[in-house]
Amino acid sequence: MDYVTVKWLHILSSTLLFGTGLGTAYFMICAVLTRDAKIAAVVGKNVIIADWLFTATTVVIQPVTGFYLVYLADIPLTDRWVLWSTGLYLLAGACWLPVVWLQIRMHRIAVAASHARTNLPPLFWRYFRIWVTLGIPAFIALIIVFYLMVAKPI
Repeated sequence: MDYVTVKWLHILSSTLLFGTGLGTAYFMICAVLTRDAKIAAVVGKNVIIADWLFTATTVVIQPVTGFYLVYLADIPLTDRWVLWSTGLYLLAGACWLPVVWLQIRMHRIAVAASHARTNLPPLFWRYFRIWVTLGIPAFIALIIVFYLMVAKPI
């Protein structure tokens, strides 16, 4: 593949990765804040599906295309912006993996509460707080990676 094609795939997949993450986070937060177990269950299910369809796919495509671009452009892997981008990407991934587990757990809890016609229990809210807490550094890390990809400042 030529450089432009790989770069296009890299930019497209980064947009899908970031956009899906931001979009699913927004809808999950909006759904959970309704405090309605049925809404949280339905939206939670769709968030999980979106994560597997889009996020998981782009999580693989990003490093493959990114390192291939570095290779094609003859950029040393030891360039500081490459090292920082890689480290921040790994940080975002380290936050995302438990987030997926939490989403699955929250969905199951919301389904059970919906069927029982009860409020979302304290465990759901505990998972939600952790989910938000993990999402913040992942979001910030990816914002910085976008900057580093474009500016290559260091």
